[in-house]
Amino acid sequence: MSATFAQSGGLAGVVTAGNRPLAYATVTLAGTKLGATTNQQGVYEIKNLPAGQYTAVFSSIGYYPERVKATIAGATTVKLNADLKEGSSKLNEVVVTGVSRATELRSNPVPIAVMTKADIDQHVNNNIIDAVIKGVPGVTAVTTGPNISKPFIRGLGYNRVLTLYDGIRQEGQQWGDEHGIEIDQYGISRAEVIKGPASLTYGSDALAGVINLIPYIPNGPEGKLKGDFATDYHTNNGLFGSSLGLSYKKNDWKYAFRITGKLAHNYQNKIDGPVYNSAFREYIASGMLRTDKKWGYSQLAATIYNNQQEIPDGSRDSLTRKFTRQVAEGPNDNIKNRPFAPEDFLRSYRITPLHQHIQHYRLYSKNEFKLGDGVLNASFGGQQSVRREYNHPTQPQQAGLYVTLNTLNYDLRYSPPLFAGFETSVGVNGIYQTNRSKAATDFPIPDYNLFDVGGFFFAKKSIGKADISGGIRYDTRNIHWDDFYVGPNAANAFEQRVVANTTGGRLQFPDFNHNYHGISGSLGFTYNLTERVLLKANIARGYRAPNITEIGSNGLDPGAHIVYLGNRNFVPEFNLQEDIGFIAYLKDADITAELFNNQVQNYIYQSRLDDANGNPVVIVAGNSTYQYQQSKARLYGAEFSFNLHPHNLKWFSLNNSLAYVVGLNQNDKLIAQSNGAAKYLPFIPPLHIRSVLAIKLQGTYGIFSKITLRAEADMYSAQNHFYSLNNTETATPGYTLINTGISTTVTRKGGKPLLELFLQTDNLFDVAYQSNLNRLKYFEYYNSSPNGRLGIYNIGRNLSFKVIIPF
Repeated sequence: MSATFAQSGGLAGVVTAGNRPLAYATVTLAGTKLGATTNQQGVYEIKNLPAGQYTAVFSSIGYYPERVKATIAGATTVKLNADLKEGSSKLNEVVVTGVSRATELRSNPVPIAVMTKADIDQHVNNNIIDAVIKGVPGVTAVTTGPNISKPFIRGLGYNRVLTLYDGIRQEGQQWGDEHGIEIDQYGISRAEVIKGPASLTYGSDALAGVINLIPYIPNGPEGKLKGDFATDYHTNNGLFGSSLGLSYKKNDWKYAFRITGKLAHNYQNKIDGPVYNSAFREYIASGMLRTDKKWGYSQLAATIYNNQQEIPDGSRDSLTRKFTRQVAEGPNDNIKNRPFAPEDFLRSYRITPLHQHIQHYRLYSKNEFKLGDGVLNASFGGQQSVRREYNHPTQPQQAGLYVTLNTLNYDLRYSPPLFAGFETSVGVNGIYQTNRSKAATDFPIPDYNLFDVGGFFFAKKSIGKADISGGIRYDTRNIHWDDFYVGPNAANAFEQRVVANTTGGRLQFPDFNHNYHGISGSLGFTYNLTERVLLKANIARGYRAPNITEIGSNGLDPGAHIVYLGNRNFVPEFNLQEDIGFIAYLKDADITAELFNNQVQNYIYQSRLDDANGNPVVIVAGNSTYQYQQSKARLYGAEFSFNLHPHNLKWFSLNNSLAYVVGLNQNDKLIAQSNGAAKYLPFIPPLHIRSVLAIKLQGTYGIFSKITLRAEADMYSAQNHFYSLNNTETATPGYTLINTGISTTVTRKGGKPLLELFLQTDNLFDVAYQSNLNRLKYFEYYNSSPNGRLGIYNIGRNLSFKVIIPF
């Protein structure tokens, strides 16, 4: 290290690794939001620093961080260099999810995984959740076509996994099977995933875990407009995606703006050909402004999301297996005698009349105030989710489902100064929510009001090589709605909401008012055997109040093609999960092992409803009927990873992971009555093994540098442990997908990056497969077919191209 004074003012120097310049290293000043990134020559500069003492933190992925103190005196510049050593920097990465204040990953006992923007960019995907699945063992998704992926963590999903956008909980009718994540995948710079109960800091709906998608915050050079343009194309469904991001930093202010567009036609596979009605179109805009001061920071951000999404219904001709389309309704619609879907529709980018239209608007503010040695964090947000589902071919402008969900988010946390070595935090957070049906014909859920509040206390202390942390929380949630009547609509011959005593009206949802309460908490420790080897253990109790469809549903969700029946008597879910982990970031390899056991009380799940003769109950023609159940459940399993990166073979790496989970229904009476058909829980992923071989060519080849070749094997075993009662699920054969890719940086003269290029082939050998988490697997009207294939298959071979141009 060296520290000498110059005359230009500020802080400047060179960051090296092995005495060679280290590009794109991060330099931050601890306790502030000030910092810089090194250029190709490893040079950085931070200007306009007030006089005082600072601690500069030098960090880069794959290296140990360095902390160096410096004193700024008057109009001087401190020359401060750093030479980083290769090491297990991932353990020293700072996470912000599920903790009271920013915490190094090594000291957090909760199983948590981090994906950087570089990790996300390596995978060309239809949506951000698919990228997370590839990077984090134990995370899967229930899918409804290529663009709808609902995250599951260790076999639990829906309202048990809390999705955050920049720390603000995402609210968008997530109870529905076909309701995806309404977030711009191009604008995410980092993803943090908690695997296990996180109710302590987030309350209800974090019983299985949390996925925090963190957008980009500008940290570039002073006074210069920076940005990037990204575009990608997929051959299978013709997806075109483009995104333009701009950022600017001046004095204490930072600004960022992004606009994104995606469109795709029907996807295809070698069994189904083009899957009719699986196209989508998506437009997103976001903006952010932020100021960083000595007292802390304040940030204001907004997002606008607009999506038109087709959902196939699976209707086909019984002999040719060609897809058909609905053109009539009610008694005039013969599901098994519909006309063929027009050929020009199968590869068209137009959106068919029967589709979903989802709009999501978000405005939020995040603030941090330094109060002496303590910190107060305050976040407030407002969201509106508007969902229309069009399912009337004779009146295509008439929405079957039309709901507007308004949510106010609030979160206040105070972290006082350290006391006797204890780091503590207290906080209160929650939501206020209203849901209203508009001019619709189907009403699966009532209009409701929801108020949620919870308070927590958290403490952490380091004792020698051990870090111990834990806390406790209390939550209360009120849900209520008034009588909801439905009656005939003479104008369109369907139904509408009516007032009481309307001729022909009926009470669809009797009034309801209930309070749910829950106590949750956690206790865990991390023990540092060495700087590179850690042991972790954690026990946590999670809490989740039933969601609106589980307690209140009584009608058709047109997009899901399911009539849902809820139960007003359901009580909250509680779980107790134990985790044990071993982490070793060695010189030539990374090894992790995580084992968990999860006992769930009052577990709520869907089961298809059959009549006394064993035939499916049909309330609305062409749609299944599902009734929610509640019982005890147990889930247990493990994730292992072994990543080989020999120190003497810098060009070679082999990353391997394994994820396994078993989900058991502990309703002994139902299991006995069903002869074992209800033994297992629904939506449990099979054993998943993933292997990725990467070859990183050293040096440059003309204008090409950082050339990386990748070959991946995704292996899924057969899933024979499934919830088979009333044929809710069926067995799923195993399959292996081979994916390949190549990426490189194209440089200008002088070595400045011009663009990043990614080429990727997924399902290289065009394997015909059905994931057991693919809802389209069950979109079938016949008991048998000429080719022996039932349901809709997953996407076939897909070649994708992606370009990122920084400027």
